[in-house]
Amino acid sequence: MEAGILKTAVTGEIDVRAEQLRELSLRIHSTPEVPFEEFKAAGWLTAYLRENGFSIETGICELPTAFRASYGRGKPIIGIVAEYDALPDLGHGCGHNLMAGCAAGVGIACKAAVDRFGGSLIVIGTPAEEIYGAKNTMAERGAFSDLDVAMMVHFETRDIVAPLALAIQNLDVEFFGKPAHAAAHADAGVNALEAMLQSFASINSLRQHIKDSARIHGIITKGGDAVNIVPAYSAATFMLRAEDDDYLDILKQKVINCFVGAATASGARLEYKWGMRSPSLRTDPILARLFKRNMQSLGRKMRLSDSGEAFGSTDFGVVSHMMPSIHPLVAIAPVGVALHTPEFVAASASEAGLRGLLDSAKALSMTVVDLVANPEQIAT
Repeated sequence: MEAGILKTAVTGEIDVRAEQLRELSLRIHSTPEVPFEEFKAAGWLTAYLRENGFSIETGICELPTAFRASYGRGKPIIGIVAEYDALPDLGHGCGHNLMAGCAAGVGIACKAAVDRFGGSLIVIGTPAEEIYGAKNTMAERGAFSDLDVAMMVHFETRDIVAPLALAIQNLDVEFFGKPAHAAAHADAGVNALEAMLQSFASINSLRQHIKDSARIHGIITKGGDAVNIVPAYSAATFMLRAEDDDYLDILKQKVINCFVGAATASGARLEYKWGMRSPSLRTDPILARLFKRNMQSLGRKMRLSDSGEAFGSTDFGVVSHMMPSIHPLVAIAPVGVALHTPEFVAASASEAGLRGLLDSAKALSMTVVDLVANPEQIAT
C-alpha cells in the first residue's frame, strides 16, 4: 500500500516538474554538442541536480563531460544513466536530449522514495555514446562498479521493453602505397586508394555469406591528395555488428581477410586497429516485468520484445553485462522514421517526444519505488 502511495507521489513530482524537464531537454536540443564536447549539456544537468539536493562529481573517469550525481545512502544503489551527445552535422537525431531530461527527472522525483525506504540514487552522465562508446571506458575506470541496478530509456518508433541491440566493434584501417605521376609514371606507383576500393568490393561480396542480422558499414576518410598523383595513402573507418560476441569474433576475421587480400593484390601495406567494442544488450527479466507494468499503468502498451529487428547498438551493453539492467525503447515518432535523420531530430523536440520523456520518467520512477520498497527483487 505504501509503495502505491509513493508511486502516486513520484509521478506527481514528474508532472510538477514537467515544464522544467521540457525546457531542459529543448535547451540541450537547440545547442547540440558532439561527442566529448558536451560541456553545456553536462553543466545544465549538474546544475539542475545540484539545485535539487544531489552531490555532484564532475569530470569522472578522466572524461571532462562525464559526471556523477548522488543522493541518499546505503543499498540498493540504483543508477539512472543519462546521455546527451549529439550527432555531428545533424544534431539530436537519437533523442539524447530527451534521455538527459528523463534521467534528471527520475533522480529528483525518486528522492522521496529513498528518504522513506533507504537506498541511493546515482544519476550518471555518460558522454560520447555516438561513435566512441564512452561507457566502455567508464566501465573500465569503475564508474558503474558500485551499482546494484542500472536503468535508462532510449527513444525510437516502437514501445519495446527488451529490445535487441547488436554487439559492435569499431575498426580503423590504413593502406600505405607509393606516390607517382598518374600519367607519366603510373607504373612506378602503388595505389593505396585502389587497395581500399578492393576491400570495399570484397566486403560487399562477403555480405552474401554472413548472418542476416550482422552488419558491416564503413566510410573512406582519406583517399588521396590530387587526381594526378597515384594515392600513396588511404584510410577508412568501419563498424561491425553481430547478435552476439562469438559471431562478432568470427565476423572480424572474415572482414580482416578482405583487407589482407586487397593488400596482397595491390602491393600496398596494410595497418589496422580495432577500436571501441560493446557487447549485445541484456535485459533483466524482473526489471522488464516491473517497467512494463508501470508503463502500462500510464496507458502506454509495451511489447516485451521484438527479436526480429535490432534498433542498432549501444554502449549501455557493457553496463548490462555487469548488473541487472533495463534499456527499453519508447516511441516518439511513427514507424518508418529512422534514427539519425533530420526527421528524428524534429521528433526529439516534438510534443510526442516530450510526452515520451514524461511517460518514461514516470515509469522509471515507479520502478525505482518497486526496487527500494522490495529490494529482494534485485537479482544478485
